[in-house]
Amino acid sequence: MTESRSLIHLLRSWKSEVLRTNDLQPPTEPEEDIKVTNLVEHTGKVQQGSIFVARVRTGTDGHPYIPQAIAGGASVIVGQKPIAELDQPIPAGILYLQVTDSAKAMAWLAAAWYGFPGKHIRVIGVTGTNGKTTTIAILHSMLKAAGIRCGLISTIQAIFGDTEEPTGLHVTTPAAPQLQAYLRRMIDAGLTHCIIETTSHGLAQHRVTAIPYEMGLVTNVTHEHIDYHGSFHNYLLAKQRLFELVSQHPNGAAVLNSDDDVSFSPFLAASTKEKILYGQRLASSGQKPDAYATNVQFSSESTRFDLHLPNQDRPTHINTVLLGQFNVSNILCAAATAHHLGTTPAQIADGVSQVTAISGRMERIDEGQPFLTIVDFAHTPDALENAITAALAMRQPEGRIIAVFGSAGKRDIEKRRLMAEVSAKHADITVLTAEDPRTESLDDILEMMAAGCRSQGKVEGTDFWRVPDRGQAIFMAATIARPADIVLVCGKGHEQSMCFGTTEYPWDDRHATREALRAKLENRPISSFGLPTEGDI
Repeated sequence: MTESRSLIHLLRSWKSEVLRTNDLQPPTEPEEDIKVTNLVEHTGKVQQGSIFVARVRTGTDGHPYIPQAIAGGASVIVGQKPIAELDQPIPAGILYLQVTDSAKAMAWLAAAWYGFPGKHIRVIGVTGTNGKTTTIAILHSMLKAAGIRCGLISTIQAIFGDTEEPTGLHVTTPAAPQLQAYLRRMIDAGLTHCIIETTSHGLAQHRVTAIPYEMGLVTNVTHEHIDYHGSFHNYLLAKQRLFELVSQHPNGAAVLNSDDDVSFSPFLAASTKEKILYGQRLASSGQKPDAYATNVQFSSESTRFDLHLPNQDRPTHINTVLLGQFNVSNILCAAATAHHLGTTPAQIADGVSQVTAISGRMERIDEGQPFLTIVDFAHTPDALENAITAALAMRQPEGRIIAVFGSAGKRDIEKRRLMAEVSAKHADITVLTAEDPRTESLDDILEMMAAGCRSQGKVEGTDFWRVPDRGQAIFMAATIARPADIVLVCGKGHEQSMCFGTTEYPWDDRHATREALRAKLENRPISSFGLPTEGDI
């Protein structure tokens, strides 16, 4: 945000957009206009003439930072609290605008700042616990094969036509100002469609409010983010918000997974009139999926199946390097959406074939080792089970599955036991290690996970190990692997850092796995990665 804006113009634009709706109405405009230079929620980005929004969300409150924002040069403060309830009075010359929800206000102000770009591009949102990033990449490739100029905003990157940018560390749906800026850039680049990875956090925190979604896709809904939302019901409520936004669009449509009772439940997309189904079985309502697969075949190199779509005389053959049944589901979700948007079966198949690999998603790592090694982002119980199940379908009869993973600190505690139980049940060997312990004790996290393994009758030192240092854990798995085995390194995928305490250390599972494999082949120790756990084996 480098160009200044008229505050009155922003408020009037907001008012015009929400006229005769139940959306948040803007505060009363000031008697005299103010030129504002940017719109921020972090004091570190405040400059002379900023609008500082004191956002309130779970666990955080921006109101105590108002004095710091004013000292930094903010000329307008947007907050929820009455002035009388603030810790310090607002100085003369500083405008305070009170709203009922500052997070929603941020979304509408951000949209107004960039001229409501969502109105000028067809927006498709993908939500779900697992598979969002992969589904987005597949759909983007399908639309591109059809000649549709489509942008993309995912966990990994933002794509603006021929330009790509990383979206940051541990980032899913960007904050509202960045998201609206991305949409504006896409329109300026001549794009007509945009696919957004739309997370429960992004929905609950209203980062995507003020975006007119035309379509909402759900991959699946399983146990995740209970630490933030407080309950699975609240997690569902956040997901439901996407379909409430879709229902407000005149052409709104929901794409639902008939194989997943939760994501297909009437509760999730009840407000959306048009529902498109994909999956391998009838929905709970008895409805047949619009997109389904037959003759599914798996190998260690590819997945093949026949794709069935509405109003097609014969199925379309799909051949993809993406592995596992869950990727069949992801392809069906993207295919159902692409078909609805007017692409042909041939374009859909072409788009799938052009997806060669998705960063950190069932990504093969080959350094010449005699066994298959895969890095995957799986960091939930369901995703880990899917990854191991996919590996089981690929392994040779005498082969073993060796799973390496951890569980993050300051996140859902229940996942730790559940993920360990999944691996103990389905993998042959489990190596428990660090995954963003943050300010929690890594030893305590590993003990919780070890208890999950023991609950399934597994013996430490025989069936599972604790190796705190992630590099050493991956190296151990590579060292004990036999030619017919499959090594799965799960939990970090594409991410470029790992958090210990409050420090983000450089880290890449793919780089570490390559180094571990090279060290094994060269019969030498693994190189240092500079993590604070080095030396812990």
